Amino acid sequence: MRERLIVALDVPNAQAARELVSRIGDAAGVYKIGLQLFTAEGPGLVRELVNSGRKVFLDLKLHDIPNTVSHAVKSAVGFGVSMLTVHASGGTDVLRAAVEAADQRLAILAVTVLTSFDDEDLREIGVPDPLADQVLHLASLAQSAGCAGVVTSPRETALVRKSLGQGLVIVNPGIRPAGAGKDDQERTATPAQAILAGATHIVVGRPITQAEDPARAAGNIVQEMERARSSR
Repeated sequence: MRERLIVALDVPNAQAARELVSRIGDAAGVYKIGLQLFTAEGPGLVRELVNSGRKVFLDLKLHDIPNTVSHAVKSAVGFGVSMLTVHASGGTDVLRAAVEAADQRLAILAVTVLTSFDDEDLREIGVPDPLADQVLHLASLAQSAGCAGVVTSPRETALVRKSLGQGLVIVNPGIRPAGAGKDDQERTATPAQAILAGATHIVVGRPITQAEDPARAAGNIVQEMERARSSR
């Protein structure tokens, strides 16, 4: 389960990221670099973490024309990252272009509906369907295009798992241990709830990175995940 815990390095610079990785040590197996840190530091930090033996989940949520996405994915392959996100709403051509560019050297994960969204947010951008239906629709599109998995909230994970089978990687952001605040996430769950619903990986940020002892916080979450897996 340590390899299924992704720690979100949502920090402003490389020094802060290095300090967190050093403090967490071997308590987590994967680190997420998103838009904030990648924009600030570029690919240098990505390569540094990969070269140190860390697995990197590059969460850039690519959403552009197929040719541009294809070239971006090829660049990410060169960084040595393990996983990369592309918006499923880009459509089949974009998803297939990403999968072909990855050439099985990294996992393409399709983002379904952001965890900050609710039904009202979807209606605002012209999607009349209930949120769960839209998540399943986009996840099905991603699977058909050959994506390794999807990113969705834990609230829709059981539906996606039941509908699309056991082979799909399902990554859950918005994970909060019991008693933690939601922050800017709408559709959250505990680590145990996510695993029981069928998630393969969970993404945790502030409950670990802002903890007094990040390694202990990560270790506690891994233990909770292991207990949930054992009880399934």
